[in-house]
Parts: sequence; structure tokens; C-alpha cells
Amino acid sequence: MKKSMLGVIDATMLPGEMGELAIHRSPAAIPFAGRYRLVDFVLSNMVNSGIQSVAIFPCSPYRSLIDHLGSGKDWDLNRKRDGLFFFPAQIKEDQLSRMAENIDYFERSEQKFVLISSCTTVANIDFVPALERFINQKCDLLEITHKGESTCTYILSLHLLMDLIKNRNETGYTSVQDAVNDQHSSFTICQYEYNGFLQRIRSIKDYYKTSMELLEKDKWSQLFNEFQPIFTKVKDEPPTKYTSNSSVTNSMIANGCNIEGEVNHSIVFRAVHIGKGSTVQNCIVMQKTKIGSNCVLEHVIFDKDVIVEDGAVLRGTPEQPLVVKKGSVESVVASS
Repeated sequence: MKKSMLGVIDATMLPGEMGELAIHRSPAAIPFAGRYRLVDFVLSNMVNSGIQSVAIFPCSPYRSLIDHLGSGKDWDLNRKRDGLFFFPAQIKEDQLSRMAENIDYFERSEQKFVLISSCTTVANIDFVPALERFINQKCDLLEITHKGESTCTYILSLHLLMDLIKNRNETGYTSVQDAVNDQHSSFTICQYEYNGFLQRIRSIKDYYKTSMELLEKDKWSQLFNEFQPIFTKVKDEPPTKYTSNSSVTNSMIANGCNIEGEVNHSIVFRAVHIGKGSTVQNCIVMQKTKIGSNCVLEHVIFDKDVIVEDGAVLRGTPEQPLVVKKGSVESVVASS
């Protein structure tokens, strides 16, 4: 049962929808939760559900995504048979047309069923019960829902997917979602309701809100557990150093940091430096950012490699967090 599914990750979300965070990377590669990328969640869910062949359809810019995933080794997908496959696509092409350009991948696949998902759903789902429902209820298409709403995750037979790809011009379908939403089709549509923690990241506001929710113990424990681990690219970093002047409350701090200031209700990624006398509150601070001394930072998302000079004051709001772009230098007083 477990090895009978093929995984397809549609990573063609338009970069513009994630603002500054997606200028230099695919939305699938946006850093999340201290040490992960958004794609890690759906990819880990697939692997934990026994899927051994995964096709990723990314849009440009995808260098960061390919660098992160590599051969798929950290997800046990560097295999002689099956494994991890990349099929870069043009943004203007629709889902079924992108698949049609790589139809030989599907023709060579030996799996009977296909799981198709977006790249930015944050959850920890076992897809096996959904497949069992699909088979037992003799569905043509199964849609995974959460709180009654679609998660844009679908299960169907490989045979039906091939038909949808080949007949797309006649049906007018551009995606599997079109087939699910067509009330006049002859397909048997089923739903599988997932009741655990799940968030879809479709905007900066979604990204910030979901990140802050993970600082709540119950939501964190629903997403991360020892039985269904979330895998990511392994990086060896030394432990974080906390000086006698530092203070950290209700925050997530990754390895390799140097904390001299105050951090409250924030997420700090690897190799970040926070200077003496600085206050970081309700912020997301990505890799290798350097924050000087006596800074005041509230409701800010710092992309990678940012430098915040001494005494800077940066403020956003929960509804509109301030986003500081990758590699920038902040030295002026700024607020929302």
C-alpha cells in the first residue's frame, strides 16, 4: 500500500505573491521555523507516507530550491530506482501542460496512484489513511480538506492523471483542481478531512502569522513529532552562545547563534548575532543576520544576511510586518 503512490509537488506559486521573500528564490525554498524550508513539510509528509518517487515542478528562480534539496539524500530519495526529480517550468504554463512536457516520467512510473500537492502547505500528514479511503470508496479523485476547505492536495490513479493530461485540450482542464471543481463531470469525488494543525502559506501575512503560531507549544507539537519527523538539509553548526547580558523568552533559537541582547516571542535562524542592549520582539530573523547593539526591533521579518547597525529602530505590525530584504544594511529609524 505505502509504495503504491507517486508524489508530485507543484512548486509554481508565483513569486510575487510572497513579496520580498521570493525575489531571489522559489516560494518553496523560503526559510521557515528556524531551520527548514517550506517545501520540507510536504516532501517529508510524502516520504513518511512511503512515497519513494517525487517529481517537483518549480518555477524560476529555482536555484535556491535545487541547492537545498540536492540529490534528495536528506529525505532518503537519492535512489537508483525512483527518487527525486526536478522538472523546471515556465510560469505561464498551466499544471497539466507542464506535466505533458514531461509525460515520459509518468509513463515510466510503476506506481498505481498519484498524490499531487502544492509546495507551501505547512502540516504533518500521514497520507496512507487518505489513500485507503480513496480505494475503499472507489473514488476517481480524492481531495484532502482542512476545516472544510481544500488544501489543494489530491489523490487519483495514474491512469486518470494520464487521461487528464492527454485530453486537456478537449476538456479545458488546466489542473487537477479543475477536474475536482467541475460539477458536471462524471467523476466520483471524495473528501478526506485532516483535523491536525495545517496552514497554507499564500502571503507574507500567512507566513508571519503561522510562524508566530508555532511558538505555541500545542501547535508546535502537532507539527513536529518523533514518529513523523520533518526532514531538512543537514548543516553542522556549533551550539548557540548566550552571554550573561542576554535574555530569551518564548522563542525559537537555532544553532550557531550569538545572543547578547533580549529576544522575546521570536524565531531566530542559524548563525545570527544579536548585539548587547538590543531588543528583538515578535520577529523572524533568518540565517547569518547581524544585529548591532542597542537596536529596537518589533514585528520584523529579516531575510538572510541582513546587517542592522547600532541603534536602529525598526517596527512593523502583526497585520503588516516589516520585511527587510536579503543582504540589505539597515541604519535608519523606520516604523510602519
